[in-house]
Amino acid sequence: MPTTFDYTWDTPAYKGTTSFNTGLYIGGKFVDGSNKTTIDVINPTNGTLITKVAEGVDADVDIAVAAAQKAFDESWGLKASGAKRAELLGNLGRLMDKYKEELSAIEALDNGKTFGWAYAVDVTFSTDTIKYFAGWADKITGQTIETSQDKFAYTRHEPIGVVGQIIPWNFPLLMWAWKVGPALATGNCIVLKPSEFTPLTAIRMCGLIEEAGFPPGVVNIVTGYGNTVGAAISSHMKIEKVAFTGSTLVGRKIMEAAAKSNLKNVTLELGGKSPNIIFDDADLEQAVNWSAHGIFWNHGQACCAGSRIFVQAGIYDEFLKRFTEKAQKIRVGDPFGKDIDQGPQVSELQYDRIMSYIDSGRQEGATVHTGGTRVGTEGYFISPTIFTDVKPDMKIVREEIFGPVGVIIKFTDEEDVIRQANDTVYGLAAAVFSQDINRAIETAHKLQAGTAWVNCVNHLQAPIPFGGYKQSGIGRELGEYALHSYTNVKAVHINLGHKM
Repeated sequence: MPTTFDYTWDTPAYKGTTSFNTGLYIGGKFVDGSNKTTIDVINPTNGTLITKVAEGVDADVDIAVAAAQKAFDESWGLKASGAKRAELLGNLGRLMDKYKEELSAIEALDNGKTFGWAYAVDVTFSTDTIKYFAGWADKITGQTIETSQDKFAYTRHEPIGVVGQIIPWNFPLLMWAWKVGPALATGNCIVLKPSEFTPLTAIRMCGLIEEAGFPPGVVNIVTGYGNTVGAAISSHMKIEKVAFTGSTLVGRKIMEAAAKSNLKNVTLELGGKSPNIIFDDADLEQAVNWSAHGIFWNHGQACCAGSRIFVQAGIYDEFLKRFTEKAQKIRVGDPFGKDIDQGPQVSELQYDRIMSYIDSGRQEGATVHTGGTRVGTEGYFISPTIFTDVKPDMKIVREEIFGPVGVIIKFTDEEDVIRQANDTVYGLAAAVFSQDINRAIETAHKLQAGTAWVNCVNHLQAPIPFGGYKQSGIGRELGEYALHSYTNVKAVHINLGHKM
């Protein structure tokens, strides 16, 4: 039978314990995987074992899909009113508030983000997202369409059915909420795979799903590896829609599998190499503070990280001085420690990947202005890193690093910086800093990105859609736009008098 994970956390402000099952969650029950195997969950602060979770395989996805379809047909889908869906999502949001400290501790332990940040931002935003979509659940409406006196026509937005969702390791609970919220609000049932690196909050949420009153099978969690569980979800003939957040490379594979199977609907939120343009007339202090947040937020492990920082020549030297001071003041250490700003990278694999990019930057002639080193002797800690003297064709300028590594580029010409900013295969996000609001808005409109921030960076909210242009993805998360990805539109024609 699945094991139970017991954990006690102790921070300067909070202390508590948690205990929950670590099996697959299928049909409202925790079960072992079909192969009775497990996955090790590693603590990124020291490389030691946290716990083991059940390993799902293809057969478990089949079982989960069957459970989800049964729930869709018998207790959810068109059987549950919008008001009922709203009630249960509201219950879930209130439970997330109730267990906020526990969820924050699990995120900090599993992912390495600081407890304070998980508490203040990740769990809060996740809860807000669930509550936001609870508000939409009874407002999924179509249109009445005027044609002639002989016809009454209208549209219905109906749930798709069983949907597959694959979420990443950088924001485990937040990405869970972004995916689950709109899917449940519109009446779908879910088979979700969390990352094998950070599965614990998704598993813990199963208990809250049950406590909130959702029928068994509405939400199913299958932990496992991407090449087994992820591939099975992407190619399953009875999953009619798949949503994925992660790398562009894996996104291509998912899209291919979806096309080769049943041509399932696909939404993808993928990589980024976001430009952050700072003009001479920017509020320098705010530009420095927001830019630091833009690249060092979540240890740089954010698809929308402002990793290419373009600074106009008139303020370049002063910006670099202040930005360097800001980066050097970031306190790196134990996520549960006092006054810590940055914990470890999520895994040894990710640590090695980031360090290889730092080595590449040096080898290609860029200057490590600050950082670029390991912090401590154990775990996966990297100092906040700034490169200068970079060229457009360098790997650190063109490829997504997904770590606390930014490049600073001096510019003089406004049109040229827009050209450089758009010279990328990605188009997830961008930022502009200027006190000339006309210039800021005009620049934001010229940037090829799904999100353009003005005088801020990485400032997201549940009602505002998020997604990318170009190879940064297809479709939108959050806001009313997210609901569109989880319904089929049916047109109904009623003949009132036309005779043949």
